[in-house]
Amino acid sequence: MGTLRTILVADDEPSIRHVLTLVLAEHGYEVRAVADGEEALKELQARPYDVLVSDVRMPKLDGLKLLEQAMALHPELTVLVMSAYGSKDQALEAVGRGAYDFLQKPFKPEEVVFTLKKAEERMRLVRENRRLRAPQGSSTLEQMLGDSEVMRALKKQIHRVGPVNSTVLITGESGTGKELVARTLHELSPRANEPFVTVNCGAIPSGLIESELFGHARGAFTDARTAKRGLFSDAHKGTILLDEVAELPQAAQVKLLRVLQEGEVRPVGENRVEKVDVRVVAATLRDLPRLVERGEFREDLYFRLNVVQLRVPPLRERKDDVMALARVFVGRFNRAFNRAEPIVGISPEAEAALTSYAWPGNVRELENAIERAVLLSESVQLEVDSLPERVVQRPKGPAPAAGASLPEPQTFQYSLKRAQLELELRFIRAALRKTRGNRTKAAELLEISHRALLYKIKDYGIDPDAEGALGE
Repeated sequence: MGTLRTILVADDEPSIRHVLTLVLAEHGYEVRAVADGEEALKELQARPYDVLVSDVRMPKLDGLKLLEQAMALHPELTVLVMSAYGSKDQALEAVGRGAYDFLQKPFKPEEVVFTLKKAEERMRLVRENRRLRAPQGSSTLEQMLGDSEVMRALKKQIHRVGPVNSTVLITGESGTGKELVARTLHELSPRANEPFVTVNCGAIPSGLIESELFGHARGAFTDARTAKRGLFSDAHKGTILLDEVAELPQAAQVKLLRVLQEGEVRPVGENRVEKVDVRVVAATLRDLPRLVERGEFREDLYFRLNVVQLRVPPLRERKDDVMALARVFVGRFNRAFNRAEPIVGISPEAEAALTSYAWPGNVRELENAIERAVLLSESVQLEVDSLPERVVQRPKGPAPAAGASLPEPQTFQYSLKRAQLELELRFIRAALRKTRGNRTKAAELLEISHRALLYKIKDYGIDPDAEGALGE
């Protein structure tokens, strides 16, 4: 697979947006155009794109900052930058920071198409080179670090389930590695050389989820200027991961059930159906049986998804793996940061802090903590002072009860940091109660990303379903 299909255009000139949208759509690309960098970043947070075509100079967020943040979100994103005569130096700087190429304004729209075709060929060659360089027998299973009893049991289950075609439901907290498990299942299956498509059901607006999954006909709704293939069609013969499947709205749940039962999809606005051969892997951190009881998730769909269930254990249940993981991450970030004096050890104090902390964000939180520590450490040994404060200073007790009010200032000695945390906790709980535990809607109320909310929920030890029940 080397085709770039979805393109996001960011430019504050309406004429540029209009022309590029028309020309690229005529060549079979799916195009979304926005007027500034901030709007482009929101789009990239909501759904993945193959290509970003961005002007260098834009209001609110310029092209260089957008490039940096976009590639942090999607490291494999192909970025083309556009520049007027006076901003050519900035365009060249963007290429130096990772953009694929730049286009000097004014340009012919066909030049963009030609550049995209070159990028597609480059991507195909890069992927083929990776495949040829990969050691024989290498697998994402090798990336599932840890030799604790629970991890050995999980790996054994993955080995048994991977080669068959059964639908799998992966459960586990945020940051445990559910997507890595899904990729491993795909790699161990006969579908390994076919597409692996990931969709975060909680990151796509409810009004667009059916179009994203199943496609739509031209004119099916406002802005549907061209027909669009859905992600299930993209995953034909391969595997699709429905991450955060609990966030699917009821209408999409009905259509998903049809895919599982009949092996066919019906694009929005179409009378025809399209046969698809796709292995479905779903993942969630929510309690699906409880959602079924509350009428928020279809029971028949739950049973269809839950043919085989794999539970990914939280890091607190595999404490024996913490230091092994930490040492692997130290080596990884030594190389990433190209340290002149690589870190060669972890001090006893730092080791004690790492092993005693509860890791509510799981492996992802541990990786982030080690990245920070390697970046900030001034010695060849990772010291406790370079670890995040929350890791070193363990919580003195459990999070306040669901109904607890904000404590008086004297109870936390007028610490603004502590007061801010308490206030954030109250607002998150209030939003979850208001939305009956719906994380997507709660994130919208809080004006933060869905992923950020999930991380905070785990960081604070909040039970979203319990909070949602209090709001009923």
